[in-house]
Amino acid sequence: MTMDNALLYYLIFGLGGLILVFTAAFFVLKKIGKNPTNILPVNFAHRIKVPMFLFLLALLVRIGTGGGFIGERYRAVIGHAGILLLIFSLTWFLLLFARIVKKGFLRKYDISSSDNLNARRAYTQFNILERVATFIIVVLAVGAALMSFDSIRAVGVSFLASAGIAGIIIGFSAQKALGTLMAGIQIAITQPIRIDDVVIVEGEWGRIEEIYLTYVVVRIWDQRRLVVPTTYFIDNPFQNWTRNSADIMGTVFIYADFMLPVEPLRQELTRLLGTTPLWDGRVNVLQVTDAKAEGMEIRALVSSKDSSTNWDLRVFIREKLIYFIQQNYPESLPKSRVELPGKV
Repeated sequence: MTMDNALLYYLIFGLGGLILVFTAAFFVLKKIGKNPTNILPVNFAHRIKVPMFLFLLALLVRIGTGGGFIGERYRAVIGHAGILLLIFSLTWFLLLFARIVKKGFLRKYDISSSDNLNARRAYTQFNILERVATFIIVVLAVGAALMSFDSIRAVGVSFLASAGIAGIIIGFSAQKALGTLMAGIQIAITQPIRIDDVVIVEGEWGRIEEIYLTYVVVRIWDQRRLVVPTTYFIDNPFQNWTRNSADIMGTVFIYADFMLPVEPLRQELTRLLGTTPLWDGRVNVLQVTDAKAEGMEIRALVSSKDSSTNWDLRVFIREKLIYFIQQNYPESLPKSRVELPGKV
């Protein structure tokens, strides 16, 4: 049998076997994915069909070059293309596997619920770990692909003696970038912030929207986005209002004349809190916290299930208490006293 005939038979039977194996594997994975109790997502077969076909094709090419079915003239080029295709398909496999594992673990967490502390902790940790795994997989894949070229491998061997000096130079030049990368990994482990945490950063109130390896996106209350390097949350103090729980207390200040009786105002605060679902029933305090020449400072302390609800509650209480004073004690509104000499 000539070389051309052997190659022809190899292509016919090889491609036929490739299509047969691919179809069988695709059918099995699609059948498994229909069961919601499995770790595999429903659309896993469709997502993996391209890298699976490339992987089988790479195996077919490697068998052809190793078995002598391809001529000597093209064997080296086609064999090297098969290696690159194998590296590419395996990298695709690993990236999909990392994402599937993350979604499998996060399936039991509901971040949209009101009590989502554990869910936010899990989402933060697995999102960052997935990005770390993606970074490592891609770097290793690119390195393996480059080392498959003989010329690059030869250059690497020739400069091996100077690798120590080069490493020191690169280390100094990339010190800031590596520090930022390590800060991202540290946030994933220690979790000073989590997805959807309420924080005060640079004087801005917002929620943690995304956490990447090198930077964090904070969604400000007015829909602006504040992009902060991960090192900021390691090196600088900041306020995290939902570190252990989302419930929070807020203050409402009212300024009035000394003639205002405090007890009716305290009773009105209790009545108002009982009429609104914004109050969580924990804290209800009204006190005179300061007295100055212009009048007295009254502070109402109220609590809610989270910071957004507490903001609405404070606005509600402030408006209603001012209205109560206007309607019942208008003479006790803040005023300035002026004494004119010679006048009684």
